[in-house]
Formats: sequence, C-alpha cells, structure tokens
Amino acid sequence: MTLTRETPAVALHGVSKSFNEKSALTDLTVVAPEGKITVLLGPNGAGKTTAIRCITGAMSPDQGCIRVLGFDPEIDGEAVRSECGVVSAKPALYDRLTGWDNLVYAAELHGVSKVNMPNRIKTSAERFGIEHALDEQVGGYSTGMKTRLALARSVLHEPRLLLFDEPTSGLDPESAQAVLALIREMTAEGHTVVMCTHHLIEAEGLADHIVVLDVGTDLVAGAPADLVRQYWPEDSVLIAVDHDPTSAALFTDIDKLSGVRRIEPLGEGGSGLEFRVVVDNHAITADVVAALTAAGSRVRKVVPHEPSLEELYFAVRRSTRDLSEAGAPPPGFTREKATR
Repeated sequence: MTLTRETPAVALHGVSKSFNEKSALTDLTVVAPEGKITVLLGPNGAGKTTAIRCITGAMSPDQGCIRVLGFDPEIDGEAVRSECGVVSAKPALYDRLTGWDNLVYAAELHGVSKVNMPNRIKTSAERFGIEHALDEQVGGYSTGMKTRLALARSVLHEPRLLLFDEPTSGLDPESAQAVLALIREMTAEGHTVVMCTHHLIEAEGLADHIVVLDVGTDLVAGAPADLVRQYWPEDSVLIAVDHDPTSAALFTDIDKLSGVRRIEPLGEGGSGLEFRVVVDNHAITADVVAALTAAGSRVRKVVPHEPSLEELYFAVRRSTRDLSEAGAPPPGFTREKATR
C-alpha cells in the first residue's frame, strides 16, 4: 500500500487490552500522520508501552482495529516489523559484544545484505555519534552511548516508521537534547516517528501531533496549536503597572480600545498592579502598552500568554477529571465513544 500525506502511518481504533483481568488499554484511538512526529503523552501506567507493542504486532489486542503502514500487524506482522525501527526505554543490547557486533547481528536479523552492511553500520553509527566506540564492548558504554547505539540499530534497515518508547530515559540533559534533535532530523528525511514520553518538556517544540493518554485511553489528540486554541480560545496578555491612584482609571479607558475584549484585574503582584487583558490577537498588545504609557502610566511587565505543552497537558487532565466527576465525557471523546 502506498501512503499519502492523508493516509495515517499508524491507526488504532477502539483498541482494548487486558492482563489478568486488569485493563491496560480501553477503547484506545491513536492516529499518527505520515511523515510527522506523534507523541503519546501520559503518566506511567497510561498504556503507552502497551500501545507500542500492539503497533509492532508483538502483542495482540483483545478487541479493536490496528493498521500500520496499511498492514494489519496480526496478519502481516513480519511485514510491519520489517518497516519499523524500535527503541525501548531499556534497550536490550549484548554487553559482551562490541558495538560493531551488536549492529552486525541486528543487520543480519533485518536481512541487510552483506554487501551493504558495512556502509549501513558506518552511516548509522556516525549519525548518532558512536563510530569511535564501535570496537569497544557495549558493557563499558555509558547510558547515553547505549541509547545512541540502540538508535543506530533502529535505522540500520532503513525503516519507514520509528517507534521510540521513552528514548531519553536515564540520559543527562545534554545527551537527551542531542537525541531529540536527531529524532527531528529523521522526520525531515521522511521518517514517521511515534514517541512515548511522560517528560512534557521533551515534547515541547518536537511534536507535530500529540495524543494525551490516561488509564489506557486517549483523552484528546491533535496538533499542539489546535489543542491550545481549543482550551484557550482567546489571546491574552499580563500587564503590570506601578500601583498609583490613576491605574484603575487608565485601564477603564484601555477597555475602550479597538481589539480589546475585556480587562480582568488580578490585584497586586511582584511587579506591581497586574491586569489580564483579553485581546483579539497579540498584535493589539503594542497599542495597549502605547496607550498606557501615553497616559503617564509606568508599565513594568508585559507577558503575552502563550500556553506551553505543560499547561495544555494539565488543562486536559483537569478538564477530564472535572467532567468525569460531573458524569460527562472528556473533550475529544465522540458521543459514540463516550456511551460505550
């Protein structure tokens, strides 16, 4: 099957999986666009790793439909795995073998020809910065080096889909950033990436598409910017001014400016008297500040609200919890799904 940009590389619909009557996945839906980085966000135990195992066909769902690059992993598991590169949170490597021998073994398993093998190994090792350590036993590698070796191993057979489960687990900040940059480079070369993490800062600026999971099901999914707009439909800016008798009157006048929707007094803050100004768009902020300074007010702080992925994540969790307590489905659930 030839995938287009409109065809998802990975699609799970209504997938459920239990272990000893304990539910790991419940009615899970995940769609990963072709050529993008999809990040599965959720706390430990949310079902991220189980979802990855179902995608590769290493685990069969109890119910639901899974398609990976057009294949059904239960029927065409070998075809799916030949097109996947997988890095788990704790990669299984052979400590008594050298880095080179680990890669040779993986290349042989994936059917890389002996003619192409040396060049593939060299290229993969160079990409992840471990070419200098290939003659050393892997048991002497640092955690970061082992992760890089696992990443090199995952691309040896030039897979179309890369599945990374907590790829920066145990890494120092510099190594983690280097690994995330390499992941971004791979999508620029046409790979599709599905990555699991509970580290929100890792997904910030990396994810093209996110799926927030909890207790084995999806809460919301979409492009980060679209989800931010869903939870924060209005643009706003925090403005702090010197606390003087004229400040409140000044903001009353500002409320009349074109593009200003409303002003919400927040009281005294660390930088002075604070107000939340809700605007049509952030371009209005310059007009607001200009009007305040022209009226003689000393502006001490101007902070446009640009919600982070961390804010989004906790807003989703908070909204889901509140709706659950009220007996309503969380945002992102269809009526059909909510009533199952």
